[in-house]
Amino acid sequence: MKLKIKQNVLMNYLNYAIRGVSSKNLIPILNCIKFELTNEGLYLISTDNEISIKTFISSNKIEKIESLGEIVVSGRFIYDIVKKLPGEIIDLEEVMDSKLYITTKNSSFTLNCNEVNDFPNIKFEEVEEPIIINNKMIRNIINETIFATSTQESRPALTGLNMKIENNKMECTATDSFRLAKKMIELDKTVENNINIIIPTRSLNELIKMVEDNDEKIELHIFENKVLFKSENIMLISSLINGTYPDTSKLIPESFETILSVNLNDYFNAIDRASLLTNESDKNTIVLESNKDEAIISSNIPEIGNVKENIKINNSKSEEIKIAFSSKYMMDAIKTFNSDEIELCFNGDIKPIIIRSKEDNSLIQLIVPIRTY
Repeated sequence: MKLKIKQNVLMNYLNYAIRGVSSKNLIPILNCIKFELTNEGLYLISTDNEISIKTFISSNKIEKIESLGEIVVSGRFIYDIVKKLPGEIIDLEEVMDSKLYITTKNSSFTLNCNEVNDFPNIKFEEVEEPIIINNKMIRNIINETIFATSTQESRPALTGLNMKIENNKMECTATDSFRLAKKMIELDKTVENNINIIIPTRSLNELIKMVEDNDEKIELHIFENKVLFKSENIMLISSLINGTYPDTSKLIPESFETILSVNLNDYFNAIDRASLLTNESDKNTIVLESNKDEAIISSNIPEIGNVKENIKINNSKSEEIKIAFSSKYMMDAIKTFNSDEIELCFNGDIKPIIIRSKEDNSLIQLIVPIRTY
C-alpha cells in the first residue's frame, strides 16, 4: 500500500475511526485501525467488538495512489502522529517486514503493522428498507434523552436508549428509575414490522460526535442483535442490549392537580443559584413551593446557610404545591427544551413531576420527587 494524502484530509477521517478504538481493550488487535486502499479510495475500519466504525476517503480526495493494499496499525499511535504533523502532504507506504513509513518533508516515522488476517472480519450489511431520518433529528433525539440513562450495570436494559417504532411513530425513552426522558417523532414512512430495541448509551454518544447538525439523511439498518447507522461517509455498527425494557407508558398521567407555567430561563437560573447551597450527599435537594402567581425555590445546608429565589408563575389549576427534587436532575431536564415557557405538572408531592413544553408536545421529561420528611 502506498499513497500521498493531505494531512487535514486524513485527520478528518481518523477523527471518525479513532472512536471505534478502546484504550481499555486487552486484545491488541482491537486497538488498531485497518486501512484498505482500493482504486475507489481509502477505507478506515475500527472496532472494539461493541461498536464498529467504517469511514471512506474517496480517491478524488487523495493526492496520489501508487499501490493498493491493506494494513493494520495501532490506532492511537497513527492518530497522534498525523495529528501533530504539519498541514502538508503525507506519504504512507507499507514496506518489507510489516512496517508502515509515514513521511513528510521534514518528518519520518515507522510503525510496526499487525497481521491483517487477525483483524475481525466485520460485515457492514444493510437492510433493503432502512429507516431514514435527518442528522438534526437524530442529534435532537440523543441530546434530549440520553442523559437520563442509567450508569448502573446491575440493570443493563436501563443503560441504553429504548427505541420503539410502530407504523410511522418512533418513541425513544431513557430512564434510570429516578428520572425519565421521552421523545416522540413521526417518520416519513410506515414500517411493516414493529421495532423495539435498546441501543447502548456509549454508541449514541459516539454517533452524535460524528454526525453534523444539518438536514443530511442518516439511515438506520436494524437487525436482531445490532443496528447500523449510515451517513454519506460514515458507517457505525452498534451491538444491542439484550433484555426487556420496562413499560413506562403508565408513568405519565393524562391529568394533573397542579400545572405551573414558568419562563424557562428564569426558572433555570433560579434553580442554578439555589443549587449552590446543595450537596451530592443530600441528592442536591431543593424545594419548590407555589403561592398564587409566585413560586419560591429554596435550599438549605444547616452548617453553611440557605437560599430563596422568587419567580413569577401562572397557576392554571389554582392548586398549590410544595415539593422537593434534585436540582441537577431538574436542570438536566429543562435544558432539553427549546421554548420560552415550560409547564411543570404535579399530582401531589410524592408523585412524579412532569415537565413539558406548551409549544411542542413531542418531548416529555419526568423527575421523581425527593421525600424530605
